[in-house]
Amino acid sequence: MTPSDQTPSDAILDPEAAPDWKRTLAVMVGAQIGMNLGFTVLSPVMPLYLPVLGVQDPGAIDLWAGILASVTSFIAAFVSPFWGRVADRRGRKLMVLRSCFAICVFIGLMSVVQSAWQLLALRALMGAFAGFNAATITLVASQVPMQRLGYSLGWLSTGQLVGTLVGPVVGGVIADVTGSYRAPFLVTSAICLACGLFVLKLVQEGHKPKPKSSRPLSLFKSFGVLAKSPGLLPLFVVLLLAQFGVQAVQPVVTLYVEHLAGQRPDLATLGGIAFSITGVGDLLASPFLGRRSDTLGYRRVLLICLGGAALTSLPQAFVTSYWGFVAARFALGLFVGGILPTANALVGRLAASGDRGMVYGITASAMFLGGSLGPLSGGIIAATAGLSWVFVVTATLLLANLLWVYLKVPEVH
Repeated sequence: MTPSDQTPSDAILDPEAAPDWKRTLAVMVGAQIGMNLGFTVLSPVMPLYLPVLGVQDPGAIDLWAGILASVTSFIAAFVSPFWGRVADRRGRKLMVLRSCFAICVFIGLMSVVQSAWQLLALRALMGAFAGFNAATITLVASQVPMQRLGYSLGWLSTGQLVGTLVGPVVGGVIADVTGSYRAPFLVTSAICLACGLFVLKLVQEGHKPKPKSSRPLSLFKSFGVLAKSPGLLPLFVVLLLAQFGVQAVQPVVTLYVEHLAGQRPDLATLGGIAFSITGVGDLLASPFLGRRSDTLGYRRVLLICLGGAALTSLPQAFVTSYWGFVAARFALGLFVGGILPTANALVGRLAASGDRGMVYGITASAMFLGGSLGPLSGGIIAATAGLSWVFVVTATLLLANLLWVYLKVPEVH
């Protein structure tokens, strides 16, 4: 089944759905593949890039890798609600284009930095204009029928996962073949530029802005609206903890591979495979989970995914071989792919259509906070307690998240 394989009655069931929503969905899935390929090209390269910039101490590399992986998301967490409000008034497509072109520029500049501090500054600036995935979710959620929201967000997640699957391998191979850790940044910049042009040319948004008489909510009032919702506030915490648990391992995967396999000339490629194999599991499971969540219930699928992710994260702390680690990463991918699209589908069903940009901007803040605190914490844990403890902490947080969902998140029919 493809994103366009839907019955004609779907759009009739939801009068707010755009007539060409199937085309928009297909285009945005393609853009997700390209942008997330660009993002993850850098994943196995970043820890290896730091010695080129003068960072030599192993503990300092762990710490810097965590800081660099987290700073973009940390900055983005505070600006996402602003961009969400702009999206409600100016259009969701504009926010997607803003993110594509800004990321293109900043990542291109990262290829010529001469110090870790310069790299940190560019990643912080990128955070102020980031949020491609959140902008894409908002755009698609405002165009598709509500009856197909889980299905559509599942396909978006599939596109994200395909890019995540291919990107680390591409980055590792480029670095190994060229002998340069700067080359993957240039490739990433070109990919982001192509995706921005792709969306500019092919996506037609049927955006209906809020009436001019309506006054925009301040940032604090926006969070106040979220806090008063019995369903949205728990989902904010769910998204934060889910991203924290998943992203905590990001800065240590390549270093953990080095610990298991030793110093090898193909280390970047092996690290890329370890990143990508989780995407393989995601890719196999995500379309199925997206379709099933529309019928089985979003909350039920979310509980299954959180439980499975926790149970498959813990064994990674105790593996003794590279291929055992790869197998555990694959098992994790079978469950983790359903967490974010299912939670975002719940958000879309609970939020009013005219406020989806604002609400998704706030929930994007949760994901960015989790995404920034996770790698930073992972780097600190690895530098102080050891690499294996990162996976123990991740499993514990996923179990805590499971309990929170069970107690606080309602089912939406």
